[in-house]
Amino acid sequence: MKRFKWTTIRLLLMFALVIFLFSFTSKRNSNRKLTNSKVVFVGENAPFVDEKTVNKLLIENKIDPQSIEKENLDLNKLEKALNAHEMIEKSDVFVSIDGVLKAVVKQKTPIARVFDGEDSFYIDYKGDRMPLSMNFTARVPLVSGEVNKKNSEDLTELFRIIYDDAFLKKNIIGVQVMSNGSVKMQNRNFGYQIDFGGTKRMKAKFNNYKAFYQKAVLDSSLYKYKIIDLRFSQQVVCTK
Repeated sequence: MKRFKWTTIRLLLMFALVIFLFSFTSKRNSNRKLTNSKVVFVGENAPFVDEKTVNKLLIENKIDPQSIEKENLDLNKLEKALNAHEMIEKSDVFVSIDGVLKAVVKQKTPIARVFDGEDSFYIDYKGDRMPLSMNFTARVPLVSGEVNKKNSEDLTELFRIIYDDAFLKKNIIGVQVMSNGSVKMQNRNFGYQIDFGGTKRMKAKFNNYKAFYQKAVLDSSLYKYKIIDLRFSQQVVCTK
């Protein structure tokens, strides 16, 4: 019986010691100050938002990250602040073992640049509006004409198709949206205009255009045309 009681007491003492050490360590760790802050950009995009801007959001406008204690950090709040930035799609904020406040940042992906009167902005891959950057200019199609809530979804799908296709991304430099909903495009290397028509059968139209281009570029006939018409099924109509 005495042996049983002694064993129980030892277990309780060990358990209490573990709790004490854990609490002491946690308290001491939470009172430690950050050693630094670091921003890591992921993805292929150039830095539309710079490291200085992200760092400023991370340390909540404090001049020196080493003045911030871990205990006073709200990582969820910091992530929300970063994700609210117009250039940032998603972020992950955490503190490393060595006390460095880190932010892994994925920027938005611009797929078109719209000129709306005196205003200009990007449309990102999700179809949201994205401001221009002072740090970098994206090489995406320049868009003019009737861009509004009614046609934005279809146009975003059109811009995605161009962005995801290496040939189209390289060659289509301009998109004009007409008042009747039809679309005209400009090619980088040739002077003709592409009459795309409406935003129906978009992939089929682009496939027809690529097949035509690969054939016509071999005999240099692309220089002769003023209009490449893709509005018709199973054919490409050219006007000299």
